[in-house]
Amino acid sequence: MQITILGCGSLGEALLGGLLDSGVAPGALRVTARRRERIAALAARHGVDASNDNRAAVSTADIVLLAVKPATAATLCPELADALTDKLVVSACAGVRLERLAEWLPRSRLIRAMPNTPARVRAGMTVIAPGPGATATDLAAAQQVFTAVGRCLELEEKHMDAVTGLSGSGPAFAFVVLEALADGGVMMGLPRDAALELAAQTLLGSAQLLLAEGRHPAALKDDVTTPAGCTIAGLLTLEDGGIRSVLARAIQEATKVARGLGD
Repeated sequence: MQITILGCGSLGEALLGGLLDSGVAPGALRVTARRRERIAALAARHGVDASNDNRAAVSTADIVLLAVKPATAATLCPELADALTDKLVVSACAGVRLERLAEWLPRSRLIRAMPNTPARVRAGMTVIAPGPGATATDLAAAQQVFTAVGRCLELEEKHMDAVTGLSGSGPAFAFVVLEALADGGVMMGLPRDAALELAAQTLLGSAQLLLAEGRHPAALKDDVTTPAGCTIAGLLTLEDGGIRSVLARAIQEATKVARGLGD
């Protein structure tokens, strides 16, 4: 498959790096960006065809990944509508609904996607929702692209704003938690680099354990929580700080903003 990424910013480059790391040949990938220095950096760093010519970039593509900002998509898509006729367009534009995409690209096959930046290390989480014209083959092709850079799940489009708030914005929330855990280690005397490694591997391992065993997180938590132990003392401190409601509210607020991004 020839894949073009339109708007290769931080998310687009995360997908690009993950695809290359998974074994996709540089010659099968084309990317676009606006700034000349960004284009040069992408070409030098990844060895792919990079330009600011969106029309040329999509001309040979089997799959076009749209990774621009919503406001840019509103202008770019109608301009490229003829060039994207009969092509599979996978939109990662936060908040832009399939109904709006279909207005801009009436002759394209459409899928809406929300990947996240851990795709850069093949640990991404992507949710896809089928749109107008998308076939079972198209969905399989999108699954193939995104499973190359992590996990991929298909959901109805009505869930996509919540997906954006949870897994799209979630890495930023996870980094705050990770940094806070490391700060606690430093406060108790650990070197900063050791504290960061301990915190990062602890979060990574905990997530992998949950995914591998499929048990409820409360049950896994109880495995670590012995009577009168240090873990229960720490857990009660977290509950005193309202950590559950704070994290849940972060998802709620991010989802509210996501709903308005495509307007």
